[in-house]
This record gives sequence, structure tokens and C-alpha cells, in this order.
Amino acid sequence: MSDENKTAKVEPLRKMRPCPECGKPSHREHYPFCSNRCRELDLSRWLSGLYAIPVADDEMKADYKDEE
Repeated sequence: MSDENKTAKVEPLRKMRPCPECGKPSHREHYPFCSNRCRELDLSRWLSGLYAIPVADDEMKADYKDEE
């Protein structure tokens, strides 16, 4: 067999994208982050409450009606 047949073109499972923390290219082991440090920084923000999913006013009113 020739060397051309031995090398297969493999496409990555996920597209390369910049790390959401620092902007460096992401790595497969820490996707979508570039390192464990950036991944842990993001997790820390979620756990400390710095990140929050916004709630619409209508959803809040619906919860109060159910409790009454």
C-alpha cells in the first residue's frame, strides 16, 4: 500500500471555536473551553449565581396563582 491510502481524512466531531472565557482555540478534552482553568472559571460563575437565566414577568405571575 502506498502512503496515500494509509492516511485517512478525519473530520472533527465538533467545529473548532474560540474559548468563551479567553478566546483561545478550544481543545477537545475541555470543549468548548481551551483548558480546565477556563472550564472551572465558568462553572464557578454559575455556582456563585453570577450567571442566571432570565425569567419573564408572566412566568412569575403564573407561579403565584398556582400557590394561592
